[in-house]
Amino acid sequence: MELSAVGRSLVVIGIVVVLIGLALMVGGRIPFLGRLPGDIQIGGEHWSMYAPIATSIVLSVALTLVLSLVGWLATRR
Repeated sequence: MELSAVGRSLVVIGIVVVLIGLALMVGGRIPFLGRLPGDIQIGGEHWSMYAPIATSIVLSVALTLVLSLVGWLATRR
């Protein structure tokens, strides 16, 4: 494996880590994220459970669209 290929891989991994970090920093500021109508929250006196079902579906669809677009753009070179 050439060093230039290793270097490119490290740069891509670094960019992905930065993007994940930015998403985690901004994620708390999106008002509807985690409070969609399909999210389930159940609680008792000394316990609580939260299942973000609708939020998971929305994020899955968004990530699928973004990654499909990236894959499509990568094959168009």
